[in-house]
Amino acid sequence: MKNREAIIDVLLVEDEETLALIIKDTLEGQGFAIRLAENGEEGIEKFFGQKPDVVVADVMMPRMDGFEMVRRIRRKDKQTPVLFLTARSATSDVVEGFELGGNDYLKKPFGMQELIVRIKALLGRASNYSAPEKQTSVTEFEIGRYRFNAITQRLSYLGNETELSYRESEILRRLCENRNEVTLMQDILIELWGNDTFFNQRSLHVFITKLRHKLSRDERIRIVNVRGIGYKLIIN
Repeated sequence: MKNREAIIDVLLVEDEETLALIIKDTLEGQGFAIRLAENGEEGIEKFFGQKPDVVVADVMMPRMDGFEMVRRIRRKDKQTPVLFLTARSATSDVVEGFELGGNDYLKKPFGMQELIVRIKALLGRASNYSAPEKQTSVTEFEIGRYRFNAITQRLSYLGNETELSYRESEILRRLCENRNEVTLMQDILIELWGNDTFFNQRSLHVFITKLRHKLSRDERIRIVNVRGIGYKLIIN
């Protein structure tokens, strides 16, 4: 793993030329080094020739799709994190991507800031795929009468499912992991927004309000605001 001051080397495998150039220009403006590939075959060649820090790959591509590309990469490399870009939102597609060795996925259309945050987060947990036996993080939670899957970003209530946004899902996951304890606002902001400015604090509060509404069918559930510090998920 490179040190914090080192440039993050990203292999971007995307067949939509316009989107690829937009991502490239944006990330390079943030200090990333971007190498482009137009399809899975070219992606495999550049991956083993250049050994990037992280792979960002579209799923639907000509000649070889992103799933098959990652399947072949994982035969020899189980550590380099992979983020899938996809317009496909079916749970089965998401699960397949994770089972093939993907570490995260981002649905199109997406915001560039969210892409940047996810890439940085992946580099912080890159070793998780290669040592699943040591991984202790929980991905499914019971929240009163609700069931929450942090991987598929689905919240279900008595069989009725709601799809959460990435930030909603990640905030709720943190609250569940720290159930009945304070989850620090600053930690959430740094990890999901990149900084803890006043504007982002207001944005976080909006997401908390949305989660309260989505969990409102069970009156035992509360998300308490610990003023100036963070939030606490309480289930009576």
